[in-house]
Amino acid sequence: ALTQAELTERRTIQDWVARPLLRSIPGVAEINSQGGYVKQYQVLVDPGRLRHYGLTVRQVVQAVADNNANASGGILPQVTEQYLIRGVGMIRSLEDIANIVLKEQGGVPVYVRDVATVQIGAEVRQGAIIKGGYTEGVSGIVLMMRGGNAKEVVTRVKERVAEINAKGMLPGGLQIVPYYDRTDLVDSALWTVGKVLLEGIFLVVVVLFIFLGDVRSSLIVVATLIITPLTTFIMMNRYGISANLMSLGGLAIAIGLMVDATVVVVENVFHKLGQAGSGKGERVRTVLSATAEVATPTIFGIAIIVLVFLPLMTLQGIEGKMFGPLALTIAIALAISLAVSLFLSPVLCSYFLKGGADHDTRLIAFLKRHYLRLLEVATSRNRLTLAVAVALLIGSLGLFPFLGKSFMPTMKEGALTPQINRVPSISLDESIRMEMAAMKEVAQVPGVKSVVSKLGRGESPADPAGPNESDPIVLLDPESDRSQDEIDEDIRQRLSKIPGVQIVLSQPISERVDEMVTGVRSQLAVKVFGDGLEELKQVSEQVARILKSVPGSTDIRVERLSGQQALTVDIDRKAMARHGLNVADVQSVLESAIGGKDVTTLYEGERRYAVSVRFPEAFRASPEAIGATLLTTATGAQVPLNSVARIELVDGPAQISREGGKRRVVVGANVEGRDLAGFVAEVEQRLQQEVQLPDGYYFKFGGQFENMERAMGTLQVIVPLTIAAIFFLLLLLFNSVKLAALIIMVLPFASIGGLIGLFVTGEYVSVPASVGFIALWGIAVLNGVVLVSCIRKLREDGLDVAQAVREGCVQRFRPVMMTATVALLGLVPFLFATGPGSEVQRPLAIVVIGGLISSTLLTLVVLPTLYRWFDEKPTEA
Repeated sequence: ALTQAELTERRTIQDWVARPLLRSIPGVAEINSQGGYVKQYQVLVDPGRLRHYGLTVRQVVQAVADNNANASGGILPQVTEQYLIRGVGMIRSLEDIANIVLKEQGGVPVYVRDVATVQIGAEVRQGAIIKGGYTEGVSGIVLMMRGGNAKEVVTRVKERVAEINAKGMLPGGLQIVPYYDRTDLVDSALWTVGKVLLEGIFLVVVVLFIFLGDVRSSLIVVATLIITPLTTFIMMNRYGISANLMSLGGLAIAIGLMVDATVVVVENVFHKLGQAGSGKGERVRTVLSATAEVATPTIFGIAIIVLVFLPLMTLQGIEGKMFGPLALTIAIALAISLAVSLFLSPVLCSYFLKGGADHDTRLIAFLKRHYLRLLEVATSRNRLTLAVAVALLIGSLGLFPFLGKSFMPTMKEGALTPQINRVPSISLDESIRMEMAAMKEVAQVPGVKSVVSKLGRGESPADPAGPNESDPIVLLDPESDRSQDEIDEDIRQRLSKIPGVQIVLSQPISERVDEMVTGVRSQLAVKVFGDGLEELKQVSEQVARILKSVPGSTDIRVERLSGQQALTVDIDRKAMARHGLNVADVQSVLESAIGGKDVTTLYEGERRYAVSVRFPEAFRASPEAIGATLLTTATGAQVPLNSVARIELVDGPAQISREGGKRRVVVGANVEGRDLAGFVAEVEQRLQQEVQLPDGYYFKFGGQFENMERAMGTLQVIVPLTIAAIFFLLLLLFNSVKLAALIIMVLPFASIGGLIGLFVTGEYVSVPASVGFIALWGIAVLNGVVLVSCIRKLREDGLDVAQAVREGCVQRFRPVMMTATVALLGLVPFLFATGPGSEVQRPLAIVVIGGLISSTLLTLVVLPTLYRWFDEKPTEA
């Protein structure tokens, strides 16, 4: 273990060598130092010596403060030049402080050294850093400027740290050893989504070759998969969208979508060329006419998909920060893919595709043959078909009450923060001893790589923890065969054996995000509002008991309202008046002699250290010693403090929190093994039944539940508006209310597979799942537009309803199957991804994949059946 002198030296190096080197890095706002001891120049005044010389603490404080200054004497002009006049009187050493004159007595000066011991010591500290559970250390937390790019800033910090270590810039051969790096999670998440992106591209390419059965046409579509992502990256850089988990996740989601327009164009060109001649001029005309034939529905289809994503940018809070970049990235990628499909793809088709017979591949022929049989049965028994579809819809909607609801899936960060909250009155030394024992237990858990614990507060006022609170960072071994959940439970069981403490397990980033957004570090916070501290304490304890009894609750934590012992000095004004004293005399002694007062600053080059005046520890180590402190009256008489004040130890409030101008106490809990909304509903019911609140007291729920309520409330507004906007675009496209309504009817049927997918996999209805439904609706509408546009054109060409429906389904079977399949397979890798970040994308992928299976079937079967009823010019079949 390091000694106090070693810890003081390391803290000095951290504050005055390492911190300036790191703080100068672009993008770094501050370095928050913690741990060790901050060097301090101390003037420890002996009360007996003060009485001997007839001095007071206030006089010592004033003398030290007055004797540490430089002064300016202006300018001294000379014949050919002038001099600046400087009076140099700054304190430079312990000797300078000791030689300050306090008074003259009998012609002999009385120095500070005559009444005090002048020494180098350490400031009173309220925090510490513990490494591995066996020794203290010194740390610095790099704070990034708001709006900075974390990846870039951390990279610069790493480069500077490597330079400092390589060049030996720290004295004594010390090295800077990073113990937590948030970009590890960023890199892991980017690797996960990048891997999924490449796997999705590979699957899409394979599907294109299988469905088209033509190398050249497949390569034209593949060109979109190359050009669109590259151009999207350029546009992201142009508009300052960083390549993060959500923006790249948006690109991965768009992999299947970005080829939809090109698939429709190339497939139609491929089909038309198969019916046309092989002359170059005729081939060009065929390409242009085939492109023009599908251009309008393609433009409107892509516009609708973009439209359904744009409302995501109206989300607020953390969900807006996450899904705004996703929606914007998808919109950019789809806009680029549309331009490629309409302008580049036809050019490539005219050069590389040749005329000749259009043959379906074996797979398409097989699927089409069975599909036509199914279509024949469905259209001939249309009432039964619709009854089955409606039954499926009702059945899937019946699953909704059984689907849990949550805000956001928990992303595994590869690190844990097992916070320990002890009694508020615990001393820092005892807290350090207990924390070391606890962290030794944590370090022994299989799968734990390292443990560094932050105890109490550091320099930053933004993190005002007491010495009873610890915030460890436990890094997990990525090569361990144990899951994070298993390690989490192991740590919780070991720490739960410690008596009299509250344990809350979280993760470093999610904990800070929760606290920043909701003000609490738990998934659920029950806030009790009222006026009386005792009543708040009683109600909060009752709430905690109820929370603990609700299945799924864990890490129950109650804000401690009491338990902070305080030594109060209650001044007796009458007794004080009898001695000619006033309140300021008493408070001055308490502030300076007992508490210690920083009276001035000593400069050692560029380093600054406080000069503090106080009594030695022996004169302030107990209530009796403090009560014996002598006060000097105006007549020079000495009066003990306990003769003019009542000194007693009382149990006071540990903290008093307010929100909205009202006192409140928070009872926090995490939820494990069940959905957040169901848990809150049960808690709310129990509270209403079992808790009798005094008049003027009330509950309010916060934490992630608050985020979920806000996000779902926003979605309840923007989803109907989005559907209305889709209907308006369909109305513009078809100029028909009937056909627009027909395609809108696809949306609920498309949701069937998404709901079943969530139910089967056990996923909850969350913000990512809701985004998945929005994406699903866009794809379903696109396929509906492609099919209905073709059927309508055939009707305009003179075919009756039955013929137009059958021929339209035959012509559009391949593009509908291709667009649905590539969108589906582009998301399949998310189902099997296990790296950080996959948890957030998985519910979205499940909804889209399940929904595409049902929506494609319903688009190809139910939509043609409904079209016969919605047709504007019905004729006899």
